[in-house]
Formats: sequence, C-alpha cells, structure tokens
Amino acid sequence: MSRIGKKPITVPAGVEVKFDGHTVTVKGPKGTLTRKLNEEIDFKMEGDEIIVSRPNDEIKNRSLHGLNRTLLHNMILGVTEGFSKKLEIQGVGYNAQMQGTNLKLALGFSHPVIVTPPEGITITTPSSVVIVVSGCDKEKVGQVAAEIRAWRQPEPYKGKGIRYSGEYVRRKAGKTGATK
Repeated sequence: MSRIGKKPITVPAGVEVKFDGHTVTVKGPKGTLTRKLNEEIDFKMEGDEIIVSRPNDEIKNRSLHGLNRTLLHNMILGVTEGFSKKLEIQGVGYNAQMQGTNLKLALGFSHPVIVTPPEGITITTPSSVVIVVSGCDKEKVGQVAAEIRAWRQPEPYKGKGIRYSGEYVRRKAGKTGATK
C-alpha cells in the first residue's frame, strides 16, 4: 500500500470540495482550483476527510495512487495557505522592479526583460534583488519561477544570475596562467 496514498486528506473549515466524476473543484479563501484526476483512482468524502483508494495492486495504479492524493492535497493547501517561490538576483547591474503588474528585469541584455504573470499568479519585489512569485496553484507558481530563472541562470564562475532562495551554485576555478 502506498504510504502517501493511504493518508486521509483533512479538509479544513471554509474549504469546499466538489467531485464531478473525476473532475475535482476546490474552493477556498485564496481562490478556486479545478483539475481532472485519473479515472482509475477513487475518492470518498467521509466527514471532513477525503479517502483516496485504488482498485488493485497493478504497477500503474500503485504509482497513480500517491500522485493523485498529493495533487488533491496540494489543491487544498493552495486555496487555504497558497504557495510561493523566492528568487534572488546576483550580479553587478542586475535588478528587478515592478511595472504595474509586470516584472521588469535588467539582466545585462541590451534591453529590459518584461515578464507578465499569468492569471492567478502575483509577483512582488520586496527589494531590487529579491523576487517573490506566489499563487494558489503550486504547478503554476513553480513554472513561472522557472521561466524567470531561465532568463539568466546562475553561472559557475562568478555566480551571477537568478537563483532560487537557498540554492547552492557550485563554483568552478577560472583559468590559470601558464607557467614555464
């Protein structure tokens, strides 16, 4: 039995979960999320808990059991607490600032990079070298953060670029002069 899949999901007060076939809609204080989950996995509401079960022990169903439970749990967490990713910018002249709802990045290119967040995602800049991406959909938050980071990934020689908060960038030694 899947250790993650057999854990019941507790639905907090103020969150409404609706099952329409295998399409799940979760409403909460931070927003509404809808997702189509796998048809082979069963979901049952028992009081304020959701029980996720699988029909048999085939390899495919075993792998989908924990996945679908985690997807549903992340939806419930997203509409109650939300998710956020923090990015840090390092490098001389590299900075970020908000321009309305868009993010304007100066990353050493001949032009500024403008990032428009998708619906449901908010981007803030507490300082010129810190970017915080937040929203209720964990998948979208991670995708937007990865797209921002992809504009200038941290390079191994000087460490310049955009990195996740707490990310370790392995540094390389530069070239050394030839000695005779």
